Amino acid sequence: MKTKKLVLSALFIAFGIILPIFFHQFNMAGSVFLPMHIPVLIAGFLLGPLYGGIIGVITPIISGLMTGMPPLVPVMPIMAFELCGYGILAGLVFSKTKQIYISLILSMIGGRLFAVAGAFIVSLTLAPNINPIAYVTGGLASAIPGMAIQLVFIPLLVRFLVKNPEISRAIA
Repeated sequence: MKTKKLVLSALFIAFGIILPIFFHQFNMAGSVFLPMHIPVLIAGFLLGPLYGGIIGVITPIISGLMTGMPPLVPVMPIMAFELCGYGILAGLVFSKTKQIYISLILSMIGGRLFAVAGAFIVSLTLAPNINPIAYVTGGLASAIPGMAIQLVFIPLLVRFLVKNPEISRAIA
């Protein structure tokens, strides 16, 4: 069981690094389409809050170090907080409710609150000029297309993976 979850975790981290590269190759801004968020949210749904949170922290760190996306200061640590929140909350709420949309929406809101906390910590340490609330709310308007993609794509994929017996056995 742990081995499967570790292998799937590595797969989701890889997707979290590859998807943004793909989006940037076609001049589709990551801050608009949020490609790194999708694998983390799906990981939370399928692997639970612990693995979802860990994947959420690790993915932007490795991506930032390997590709420069997200920029190491100030974006990467804030994204690590945000994606950690997405992974934890998607896994936690879905495990309790089995409601995909409710879990996704609460995760998206909660992840932004984690981002505010991350931006606050970054403002105290690495980037004192950051206003945490302004930083997070400033990115919301440009992220609407990405949030719409998440609201359409993630429930379809999670529903497919959960209802498909052979895939469910492979994940469980």
